[in-house]
Amino acid sequence: MSFRLRALGLLLLVALAATAATAWLTWRQATGQVRESVSAGREETARTTSELYAYGYAHGTWDGISSTVRALSQQTGQRIRVVTDSDVLLADSDALAGRDVRPVSDQPPVLVDPRPRLRLPDGKVPLASVKTTVTAIGEYRNTVAYATCLTRAEAEFTAEPDRLGIPQVITDRKAGQCGKTKQPAGSYAQTLQDHEAASKCVGERKLDECLQRAFNERAAAFAPARLQVRMGVLHESPPSLAAAPAVIVAGGVALAVILGALLLSRTVLRPVRALTGAARGLGDGDLARRVPESGRDEIAELGRVFNRMADSLQGAEERQRRLTSDIAHELRTPLANLRGYLEALRDGVVEPTPDLLDSLHQEALLQQRIVDDLQDLALAEAGALTYHRARLDLRELLATCRTTHRPQAEEAGVAVGLETSPPVYVHGDADRLRQVVSNLVRNALRATAPGGVVTLALNAHDGRAVVEVRDTGVGIRPDDLPHLFDRFWRADAARGRSTGGSGLGLAIARQIVADHDGTIDVASTVGVGTTFTMTLPAVSPGAAMSPREPASVRGGLPVPPGRGRPASR
Repeated sequence: MSFRLRALGLLLLVALAATAATAWLTWRQATGQVRESVSAGREETARTTSELYAYGYAHGTWDGISSTVRALSQQTGQRIRVVTDSDVLLADSDALAGRDVRPVSDQPPVLVDPRPRLRLPDGKVPLASVKTTVTAIGEYRNTVAYATCLTRAEAEFTAEPDRLGIPQVITDRKAGQCGKTKQPAGSYAQTLQDHEAASKCVGERKLDECLQRAFNERAAAFAPARLQVRMGVLHESPPSLAAAPAVIVAGGVALAVILGALLLSRTVLRPVRALTGAARGLGDGDLARRVPESGRDEIAELGRVFNRMADSLQGAEERQRRLTSDIAHELRTPLANLRGYLEALRDGVVEPTPDLLDSLHQEALLQQRIVDDLQDLALAEAGALTYHRARLDLRELLATCRTTHRPQAEEAGVAVGLETSPPVYVHGDADRLRQVVSNLVRNALRATAPGGVVTLALNAHDGRAVVEVRDTGVGIRPDDLPHLFDRFWRADAARGRSTGGSGLGLAIARQIVADHDGTIDVASTVGVGTTFTMTLPAVSPGAAMSPREPASVRGGLPVPPGRGRPASR
């Protein structure tokens, strides 16, 4: 996918985020206003019903309620319509305000019952509660009559509930014609009826609720009627949403999109252009091109990866050129010798003596050895080198190598020592591992002056077999140590045959050891000597070869056993 499409996708993502943010803000604002409206409506309804209840509770009548309804409508801003439960209109705020009466809201009406809630003692003694209820009915009947009289006389008074919850009228005006009589006409008969109604609750499980119902039934004849209060207007439009927050959010999102696009073009397009130019130069053969590696984001990581790739390509190109040059150098001299002698033999200039034929045969063997080494190295690096794995004792392998190289060591005046621990076993190819050790020993013999010592040492540590080849030779310079395992690399710049082989032996040795899950390292001090250390996974003496691995493998696949060849030099 092109970067333009990705940038477009990013902008679309921002646009979707902006839309979601706007929708969320609108939803939250609408929800908040609805909640506020509902809360305010509940508060207004509670306030209206509370004041209407207080009026009926205190005055004992709905006379004069219009002024209270008018005041409530002005304070709440609501249209209020009050009727009795028998649908008798008591007050309408539209009519009181002198405007055309609007259709009332279709919301269910709120009921207001001005009759007091009794505060009865605990119901442990039912007869006492019945007597208290009868007394409360009588007191409420007298209070209603007295409060109604004061209301119609437009007297100022207040009402406070007594211990039973019955309102007690408090006024500074003398009773006069509104004075309460102790027992109005017919009050005795009413008291008997009150007692009869309350006595029916004896034996009820919920005595207090039953006595409250009896109180309400008896008080219905003289108490103010229950009200049905309707608030609001039919199809009244809801409050509109505020536009300023949405506009601010939309502007902020647009600004974020612009800044994001500018930042994207600055932080992404510039390094992308640099990468494009460097890649184009790399494709044209300029392997020295690199890009800046600033930052820690993905683009900077891409630049670092590109630079590592360029370094790898440049190193591979240099190694390829060096390999070609080394192969040409290694093959040129012996091939020139062979050609010269063959031409001389053809022209009759040189006699085909046995010594000459033996010399030519040695040159041919040298060429064969170099070609075989190159083949082994190629197979090893490709993971296709043939291995015949079995459990073997490294102590025996080192002893064999020591015996094999003893004549060469005696000729050079160098002693070959052997330091071994108890038997140490590994699972590997004996010929290939002997090839590695032999290469190390030959190198040590070349580097050691007469009278020196080459030591083969074996020990085990932390489940690893450790093989060391130590010499007391001239040593290796520190600058040369990193290149020891490079192909065709030799410390002798003149590449003379007397100082070394083809320069492939250590490269092959490292690959063979790696294929055995081991490592090979070198430590050296000039004038003191050199130590090559090879470590391999050790196995127990009784361990058998893994059943998952055949005796002969090439690159992990079963193949017929190949021909054996002497260790690579």
